[in-house]
Amino acid sequence: MALLGDGLAIGAMAVMTQTHENARRDAPRVFRALTIAGSDSGGGAGIQADLKTFAALEVYGLSALTAITAQNTQGVRAVQELPPELVEAQIDAVLEDIGADAAKTGMLSSAPIIEATARCIQRWRLRLVVDPVMVAKSGDVLLQPEAMQTLSTVLLPLAEVITPNLFEAEMLTGQRIETLDDMRAAAQALHALGSRHVVVKGGHRASDPIDVYFDGKHFTELRAERIPTQHTHGTDCTFSAALTAFIARGLPVAEAVMQAKHYITEAIRHAPGLGHGQGPVGHFWQWQQAH
Repeated sequence: MALLGDGLAIGAMAVMTQTHENARRDAPRVFRALTIAGSDSGGGAGIQADLKTFAALEVYGLSALTAITAQNTQGVRAVQELPPELVEAQIDAVLEDIGADAAKTGMLSSAPIIEATARCIQRWRLRLVVDPVMVAKSGDVLLQPEAMQTLSTVLLPLAEVITPNLFEAEMLTGQRIETLDDMRAAAQALHALGSRHVVVKGGHRASDPIDVYFDGKHFTELRAERIPTQHTHGTDCTFSAALTAFIARGLPVAEAVMQAKHYITEAIRHAPGLGHGQGPVGHFWQWQQAH
């Protein structure tokens, strides 16, 4: 009787295991995106903004922390970089187990961290969005000057998309940018550095917030209304995270760019108004509308 009981138990376990495996095969695809960036203790930018954006767009978020910052809506008080080998270990750990459909970079403050990140991007053959973070909204410098060359020559050639704001585009190209023609010229110069797609963001212009998207052949102007608010902390991070999420979901880059533009525009419109300085945007605006 014991043998019969054991056999029935083993048979039941086998059926349960097979049922579980069938359920996994039939489950909806889980899209995954990795952010390699610094932490914002105020939750409006950096890793925190990226993970909120991924979640809002129904993408499973993975993270590799590059630096810890003590900051809020009024400014950055302290920064502590993590060792490059620890950054690399985080990336390898999550990718060898969970994997990612796309990745993005944010704050990579030093040349060794940029180089470690680039090794991982090449090793895992990741589709990459580069947000070349240099200065926080408060004016605090987040990229060491000596790392600029490494960013341009080591990381940008690996990027599928690069998303600089006007200041970052000026620093990377050495060109003054004031007009739409200047933005187009900068996009071409950045494309020549190796990135296959370029979005030069125009939110800091005094006129309408027009972004210029360049795919190597054609220019597209992404237009939106200017929303009167001081709560724009983390807009660059959020836009690039949304772009990464849409790429991870399988959208063509051109469509992903347009969807990301719409997402960040509405996130600014629905900013919760937190803090005494430049507050965060509303990452979950779609959920709020649904309820």
